[in-house]
Formats: sequence, C-alpha cells, structure tokens
Amino acid sequence: MNQDVCDVDLDQALTVATELAAWAAEAIRRPHGGGVREKAGPADIVTRTDEAIETHVRSVLRAAFPAHGVEGEEYGVVEPAGPHAPHWVVDPVDGTTNYAHGIGWCSFSLGLVAADGTPLLGLVADPWRGETFTAIRGRGAELNGTRIQAATHTTLTGHVFLTEWAAHAHWPGLDTLLTALSRRHCTARVLGSTALSLAQVAAGRATAAAIGEFHAVDGLPAYLIAVEAGAVALPEVPVYDEPLLLSAPGVAGEVAGLWRASRSL
Repeated sequence: MNQDVCDVDLDQALTVATELAAWAAEAIRRPHGGGVREKAGPADIVTRTDEAIETHVRSVLRAAFPAHGVEGEEYGVVEPAGPHAPHWVVDPVDGTTNYAHGIGWCSFSLGLVAADGTPLLGLVADPWRGETFTAIRGRGAELNGTRIQAATHTTLTGHVFLTEWAAHAHWPGLDTLLTALSRRHCTARVLGSTALSLAQVAAGRATAAAIGEFHAVDGLPAYLIAVEAGAVALPEVPVYDEPLLLSAPGVAGEVAGLWRASRSL
C-alpha cells in the first residue's frame, strides 16, 4: 500500500532519521583504514565509509518506509512507489575529502522531500562535535533538541561568511564576492562541508553562507533547517546546480546586493 505524502508521520520519520544519524556518526568517528578511490577525478573521492553508511541507510529507510524513494550521493536514485509518495535524500559523508585526510569537519545529511519537491524534514549531524541539527517544515529548527535561530546581526562587518568550493575549484563570482566581503571586514571561511556550512547560519554562528552549486543530497536538509531557523534564502526555492545564498534576516539586503553584483560580472 502506497504512503501518500499526507499520510507521512513526520515525527516517526524524524525518529528514524535521528537513529540513523547516531549510527552514522559513530561509523564516521571510527578509523576508516583507507579504502579511498576516485570517482570523477582526483578531487572527487569516495571511501568505504561513504558506501557502507549509504547502504545501511537505504536498507533501514526501505524497511521503515517501503513506498518512499531514496536519492543518495553514492548509489543514485530509487524511485518512490507512487506519484504522491515522498523521497529521502542522503549524503553519507558530506566532506569526504576532509574525512579521508583526517580533518574533523564533515557531516551526515538526511532529508525527506514531498513529491512536489517541498522539503519536509532535514537533519545534519556533526560527528566530531556531537551536534545534530534538525527541522520539520513549519515547526522551527533545533540543535540537539533545543530551538535555534539565525543571528540577529544587522551588518556583515565583524562577522563570519561561509562558502564552499565546487569540489576543487571556485565558482563564477566567488572571487568578486570575497573581495567585497573583505572590504566590509567580514571574515570568510571555506571549511569543506556544504551541509555543515549552511547549518551554521541556522545556529547563528555564521551570518551568511553561499554555495555555487545546489544539490539536494547535501544542501536540501540544511536549507530547510536554516529557513526554519529564520534565515533568508536567495533564491527562495533552491534550484539544482545553481547558486544558493542563506543569510540572517538583518543582513539579507546587504549580502544580497553583494551577491547580485558578483553574479552579474
């Protein structure tokens, strides 16, 4: 029997997602012992841990929600059983390059998406700091069970802007944007995990964050968490392979102006 999106128990889904995040975080913290291979090139790699986590997550999700589809970073798409059924998006290790080199900044990302593309649930787990960011659409965002909000800053000056390279390369407009930020004495950081970088806006730690290419598996859960925490998104609805900007409400106008200027060059 197909599960229509209207029948999805989001509390049950969050429980399953949280249990998977705890399991994945433990797996990521274990020594991985190599097993690194290239995918598209030297800057696009995968480890046995990526594959093992995604395999386990798919198995658990298919057992718990047999009508749901799954889209994963490593093993592609399994279509949902019906036209109204939702699907999950999973990135088992977002920040694999950091992970493979022993740098403790990577994450487990998992989300549930309605058939029309609306994000319903988002989770981003940081294994190294024991932090799990979660959100259910319309219910706000939490960090380890405590409500969080985007920063109340009204200027970029003196605060932090996070971004990510597109794999090993910067994206068009990034250099111009970073120059404009430096003139405002806004500190930019490139840390190596899209999901974690976007989640920092939700936690009020980063005043804004931007990525050059939006992909649902590592971006959609964190996007929902940030928006539920009060962050402003540009565009309001992310577009696949297009840039995405998230910011605290009080700096949305300032950073959007810099963003548009950098993208127009």
